[in-house]
Amino acid sequence: MVADAETGERLLAVPVAEGMTVALNYTHSVEKTPVLDVYEVNGTELEMVRMEFQSYGAGLPARAEVTITENDTFVFDPEGSYEQLYVTPGSIAGHELVVADRTYDLVGLSEGRTVKLSVEPRATNASDTDASH
Repeated sequence: MVADAETGERLLAVPVAEGMTVALNYTHSVEKTPVLDVYEVNGTELEMVRMEFQSYGAGLPARAEVTITENDTFVFDPEGSYEQLYVTPGSIAGHELVVADRTYDLVGLSEGRTVKLSVEPRATNASDTDASH
């Protein structure tokens, strides 16, 4: 779910499943190169499983062990699992949320306000939990 961080207003709800990947795609504000942060759904948390970037700069792992792909992209396997991620989408960065094969424009969706990303448990239907079935 994507919600306004200040008001809690729901801006976007996209169904996800255990093990599914969710990614933030943006342009680094100083380096002007693409960055991809990839998270895996783990219960109600987003576990960071990969960061891809093309140059080192502020906020990027300078001393981390990285691998380099054939297209000169650095790949980093970070640690961290989050119940909530806060992002302030910017027009220069062009933040996008990628869920499965769909891409969502976080800048347009949030009008530049800080958003909170989280995995919310699905509401269960009363008949799903009814023991008489």
